[in-house]
Amino acid sequence: MNTSVGTAAAASASKAGFLKGRTWKKIWQNRALYVFALPMTLYFIIFNIVPLYGLQIAFKDFKPSKGIIGSPWAGFKYIEKFLTSFSFWDLLRNTMVLSIYCLLLTFPFAILLALIVNYTPFNSLKKLTQTVSYAPHFISMVVLVGMMNVFLMPGSGTVNIWLGKLGIEAIDFMGSPNMFPHVYAWSRVWSHTGYNAILYIAALTSVGPELHEAAIVDGANKLQRIWNIDIPAILPTAVIMLIMESGNLLNVGFEKAFLMQSPGNLTTSEIISTYVYKVGLLNTQYSYAAAIGLFNNVINCAILLIVNKIAKKTTETSLW
Repeated sequence: MNTSVGTAAAASASKAGFLKGRTWKKIWQNRALYVFALPMTLYFIIFNIVPLYGLQIAFKDFKPSKGIIGSPWAGFKYIEKFLTSFSFWDLLRNTMVLSIYCLLLTFPFAILLALIVNYTPFNSLKKLTQTVSYAPHFISMVVLVGMMNVFLMPGSGTVNIWLGKLGIEAIDFMGSPNMFPHVYAWSRVWSHTGYNAILYIAALTSVGPELHEAAIVDGANKLQRIWNIDIPAILPTAVIMLIMESGNLLNVGFEKAFLMQSPGNLTTSEIISTYVYKVGLLNTQYSYAAAIGLFNNVINCAILLIVNKIAKKTTETSLW
């Protein structure tokens, strides 16, 4: 009995050693690929893994003079403080409104642009459309908001000048709290739609031309071909993009919202990320800011898991 057990253990150890040696052999054979992956791996470790050590200040009364380890524990004090603060629901509402508004606009517009580019008959026009549409994505956010101020200024802005010629009273686009969500979302459509459409354009190129030729022979018009051939082809990509976007639902861009803020529109432009900046860096409430950031990321993770599960059940497409 003992002999058989010993033999089995020896065989298992031998197999494990063989697999281990085989793994290292494969790594060595593909060493060039691992060298290319090394910079991104180091970047991920340095800027995403190592900073997790400082997350504990969300549960401490952090004092810079005492350091992270020396600061006393506070438990869930700061998370409770944020959840019971008078500004919590306003911040959550503003963040959700901007995020969902942008998602509802940019998501279908990117698919629509991809379909338009795919059905453009001339290659030169197709390339020009792609270049013009995704070029705004590379404009600096500071420059973008500066352009918006120039175009939408109440007195001398280009848009208000044309509105005046039409007999319409000037509108304070940048200073009005009611106009802020619209300006923020539609400017995002202009700056991100072309870039977001690249993945859908790539997915459409995988559709075999013989499918469209067969559909044309059967008498299908262009809309029918889009609905029955193109949409199913890009659906998995669209689902994955939707899941990833839902995981960032509360991570509305800080820089743009902060640059667009003014005393007049603060009731709708103050979001979680700008609030964290103000209480954390300007008011030096580091533990409070860390607790808000932790809450934000936990909610995003929960939304990601829920949307991923729903997508897996309904479309059989998911991140995992």
